[in-house]
Amino acid sequence: MRDLNSISFTTKKLVSGNLQVKFQIQNASRPSYGYLLVNQAFSDEDIMEEIKLRLNLREKSKMDLLKFTFKNQWKDDHQFYLYSA
Repeated sequence: MRDLNSISFTTKKLVSGNLQVKFQIQNASRPSYGYLLVNQAFSDEDIMEEIKLRLNLREKSKMDLLKFTFKNQWKDDHQFYLYSA
């Protein structure tokens, strides 16, 4: 599991009115970064909770893929992208 206390992010308002969130996760084992698209009504606390939720969902889906059991709730998330640094 990741250390979720080391998440920092910046936001950029898009022409569509949505917010593009660029976040970084700094931990010793595997630093990573990513992007999240949210609507502009999200507060900083809401954005942090959303990032944590999406990371947890990503970890759970990774476990399902390792077991070769595809579940109906697993879908591609086109509003959340995660990369290793």
